[in-house]
Amino acid sequence: MSKFFISFIFSSFFFVSSLFSASSADFFDFSSESFKEDLQTAKDEGKQGIMIFFGMDDCPFCHKMKKTVLNQPDVIKYYKENFASYEVDVNNGIKIADFEGKPTSHKDFAIFHNVRATPVIAFFDLEGNKIFTRTGYSSKEEFILLGDFISTKKYKTLNFTKYKREKLEK
Repeated sequence: MSKFFISFIFSSFFFVSSLFSASSADFFDFSSESFKEDLQTAKDEGKQGIMIFFGMDDCPFCHKMKKTVLNQPDVIKYYKENFASYEVDVNNGIKIADFEGKPTSHKDFAIFHNVRATPVIAFFDLEGNKIFTRTGYSSKEEFILLGDFISTKKYKTLNFTKYKREKLEK
């Protein structure tokens, strides 16, 4: 076979596979820019709660999660079924309303929730109460376990490290 033909086959494969791959944009829900309204939507849709991904443009671990975890079809499916998921840029001044409907910005919302490093994955119940946070990169497997930890309400009786260890030993 000629080098051209082999190159053509590989290029075609990567082009076609890119048409069917998801992106991290598929992971996040469209926000009304009012988390109070988003809470109501989550309730109406029967979600377990809200997950917020606090990140920033200059965060290499945020980018890594978006490219290796949040774009995976099974991750997207699991989180879409169980949570309303939103992204907050900790450096952004975009105006939003918090869970009580009070005006704030992405940046101030992050400060209020004590986000000091990114990424931070924060889970909120359907009343807008923060129930769990995790700072740092999570692998695909760990991120799905994290969602399960919250949706099964194991966070009420276990810490995540112990939960993860128990699940991985099975």
